[in-house]
Order: sequence, then structure tokens, then C-alpha cells
Amino acid sequence: MVRLRRLIAVLFAALAGVVLLVPPAAAAPPPREPLDYVALGDSYSAASGVLPPDPTAAPQCLRSTRNYPHVLAQAIGARLTDVTCGGADTNDYFEAQHPGVPPQLEALSAETDLVTMTIGGNDSGVFIQSILRCSAAGLLTLGQGSPCRDTYGSSFEDTVRSTTYPALVRALTAVREAAPRARVAILGYPWILPASGGCFDRMQVATGDVPYLRSLQATLNDAVARAARETGVTFVDLAQVSEGRDACAPLGVRWVEPVLQGTNAVIVHPNALGEAGMAARAQEVLRLR
Repeated sequence: MVRLRRLIAVLFAALAGVVLLVPPAAAAPPPREPLDYVALGDSYSAASGVLPPDPTAAPQCLRSTRNYPHVLAQAIGARLTDVTCGGADTNDYFEAQHPGVPPQLEALSAETDLVTMTIGGNDSGVFIQSILRCSAAGLLTLGQGSPCRDTYGSSFEDTVRSTTYPALVRALTAVREAAPRARVAILGYPWILPASGGCFDRMQVATGDVPYLRSLQATLNDAVARAARETGVTFVDLAQVSEGRDACAPLGVRWVEPVLQGTNAVIVHPNALGEAGMAARAQEVLRLR
């Protein structure tokens, strides 16, 4: 009996030692607050022409609930403030774009965690004017030659380098100052035209002007990238992921809708597939979960 009692005592002592050696269960980490995400920018950020429209936006902004900021916010569980607006240029960061549409910088604060945008394509009217003028020139030559390049030469690209670039630096600097804690990203513009050839039945650009306009877009994206580097902003390059998804690609592949035979009311703008692709690329580059 004495031996049995001693054995029981030894077993209890051993068990007590085991209990002491087992570390207490770690407390569950507190739930993480959602990111305060502010989306700025123009029609490529607003997804102008993509249905359904955002009922919270001013009608003039042509903002869609399927734009890349909405897609990205849903993917990462962020709290989104979307002030994107079709037709915006860098001046609209500082001034009211329309009555009732305040300067976009007013959406930012010291509490903002994340900012994204596309901007610069509307500055000086260069990008849209080049598309319109080259389309008109292409119609006159029935798609032959390079009438737009022959008429305008380097003037469009010169304006991007001399005017759009410093305007981008000014805007991005202001964003950094208005949201000092935020991660700030600016997206490039997805390809509108292929490197060569084109599709005159859908985009009325002469064959010789297709590489001309493609070069202009590359110059614009380069200005965006350089401004981002100068101001410490992340550049989300869409050149590779949007290759082969231009307005000449078939429906279901293309990210940008053509002038004719397209599905968007707003021509030469991203469709829902393009906006989703832009969101995915931004999430990848920013390493957001």
C-alpha cells in the first residue's frame, strides 16, 4: 500500500511538471482594421461606360461600381472612398471639376492608408485629341499611309514631356503631402492599339499611324513612371499584362473597347475585364492581401 501511494505521488508530480512546461495558449491577435483606401483619377479609374453606374457619383463623372478601385477594395477588404471622375486631369486634384464635385485632394487625410489613380491622359487634351485627329486623318486616307504623323510630327509627345510630366510631379507631390502615411500608386494606361497593323474596321487609324499612336502612349506612360519615381510613388506598369489586349483584340480578350463594334457607350476606354485586370495588377505590385 505504501509503495502504491508513493507511485501515485510520483505520477501526480510528473503530471504537474508537464502542465508547467506547456506554454499558455497564445491570445488571438485583434482583428485588423480595414485599410482606408482613397481612389483618385480620371475615366480609366472611374471605368466610364461600364455598367452599372455608381449611384453615389455625380452623373458627369460616369463612374462605375465595377471600376478597378471597387474590385480592388473588395479583394482586400478595404474601406473605399472613390472620387474618380471621367475627364479629370491633374488640375482637378486642386480645383472643382464640376459643380458639386470638389477637388479630389480633399478626399485625402492623415488617416488615409492607400491611394491609387490613373491621371495625366487628359492633361492639355493631348491624348484624346491625338486619337480624334488621327482617326479623322485615317478616314480621309481610307486607312492608308501615316497622315497623322505626317501632319503633327512630334508635337503630341513634346507636349507630354514639357507639360504633362511636370503637372504629374506637382499632382503626385500634393497627394503625398495630403496623405503622408499612405501607400500611393499610379497606374499606367493599358495599350489602346497593337504595335503594328491595327484594325481599321474598329479603330479608324491609318496603318502607318498605329505605331505613331502607340509611341505616344509609351511616352505618356514613361512620363507617369518618371513622375512616380521622382515623388516616391509606386508605378503600376500595365504594358506587359495588357499586351495583346488592346482595342483590336476580340471581345473577351481585349481590355479596351474600340470606336466601332464595341460594347461600351464610352469608346476607347477599359471594359469590365480591363478594370478587373488593372485591379489584379495593382494588387500584385502593391502586395496587398
